[in-house]
Amino acid sequence: QVQLVESGGGLVQAGGSLRLACAASGRTFSGYAMGWFRQAPGKEREFVSAISWRAGTTDYADSVKGRFTVSRDNANNTVFLQMNSMKPEDTAVYYCAAGVTVPILRAGRTSYWGQGTQVTVSS
Repeated sequence: QVQLVESGGGLVQAGGSLRLACAASGRTFSGYAMGWFRQAPGKEREFVSAISWRAGTTDYADSVKGRFTVSRDNANNTVFLQMNSMKPEDTAVYYCAAGVTVPILRAGRTSYWGQGTQVTVSS
């Protein structure tokens, strides 16, 4: 089993920035693609971003391209999501996920989920 714990959520004004982190523990983190999803109230969970094990491949939802950046530190079993130029529509619970590959993650076929962290963007 891999345990995923998100941190870094909070309240930010529109145009501001937040950096989420996801720490993995338990079974080896090695080889997994990692990703971020979000779920706003009354909406389905949606893909945000993903990064391959060696960080050679990244993927983003169109709604966050150019504003969000995913990265990872394999030595410390951590993946990050830097969120800039934030908008009220970015308000959601953000979930970290692990999967076999980036395309598989984007399809929502995840191996592990974190518990989520709330992000609220005020206008």
